Amino acid sequence: MAFVKNAWYVAGWSGEFEHQLHRVKILDEDLVVYRTSTGEVAALKDRCPHKLLPLSKGRLIDDRIECGYHGTTFGADGRCTRIPGQPRIPPTACVRAFPIHERHGIVWVWMGDADKVDTSTVFDLPQISDPAWDGHQGDALHIKSSYINVAENLVDPAHVTYVHPTTLGSASHANVPVEYETKGDPILAYRWIRNAPPIPFFAQFDMFEGNVDRWQYFYLHLPSTAVVDFGSADADPDSTEDRRHEGVRMFSLHFLTPVSANYTIDRWMHIRNTRVGDEEFARALDESFRAAFAEDKDILEAVQVEEEKPPTGSRIQLSIDQACIAYRARIAKLAEAEQL
Repeated sequence: MAFVKNAWYVAGWSGEFEHQLHRVKILDEDLVVYRTSTGEVAALKDRCPHKLLPLSKGRLIDDRIECGYHGTTFGADGRCTRIPGQPRIPPTACVRAFPIHERHGIVWVWMGDADKVDTSTVFDLPQISDPAWDGHQGDALHIKSSYINVAENLVDPAHVTYVHPTTLGSASHANVPVEYETKGDPILAYRWIRNAPPIPFFAQFDMFEGNVDRWQYFYLHLPSTAVVDFGSADADPDSTEDRRHEGVRMFSLHFLTPVSANYTIDRWMHIRNTRVGDEEFARALDESFRAAFAEDKDILEAVQVEEEKPPTGSRIQLSIDQACIAYRARIAKLAEAEQL
């Protein structure tokens, strides 16, 4: 499994971290994460350099971690501050500290080379902080599948008809071609469905009286953040792509944390331009999203099981796989470059 280390990954929602020790695994590496008394989040390698006990099994004293085996103590910067019974602290008595950046209620951690940290590359979306839009955090969906498979699912409009027939899809999607832009970052797959009934996701809220024009824009930001821009507007033969904001428009954001080669956490949220401030509506939307993402989880975990079996034949590629093929190639290239 190719992991890209020089990137920001989500350790969790801000609300997940308090003044206590949490064990978090990212890219097959265990971290101990906690919030200090000043409100900052700290992340250290979860292993004492003495007897290798995970530091998360120790105690948090003020803002320092005391190892639960022999009391060796480390600050938020990873430096050892105390060795019981030993006044001299050797310079090797330290653990790796990981850079943290917190924004929009999300805690990001840099897993790569410390000298390549760049906070300007932390994912952002202007609508998150725009008062004309309403953002609502969802869940942390645990999926027993590789992040590659999960990410591919999030840049694949073609699956929506068949995986989500009662939520996000409909039969009118099936034969509508998908357009692709695969050379930049993000990778994009998109399509419009003209003059068709609203999808069940919107129909349940009686947002439209007749047919609509619907859009799906799937953006995949390398290595593992996805944005699905979707929505509907009253059917209009003169409507254009740059007028999406005039309809009911939503962003479904997916922050994928690769835990291991076959385990991914998908923390998702939605942002919308309709019924801003309506918490009851937001909760109802969350329930619809949960139903849809549970459908994805079922598919992806079944695919992972089959992938781990001995190969018995060649796999085929279809024209709808353009974004997925480009994504795998780009991830492989980034991971390979880090080894040079």
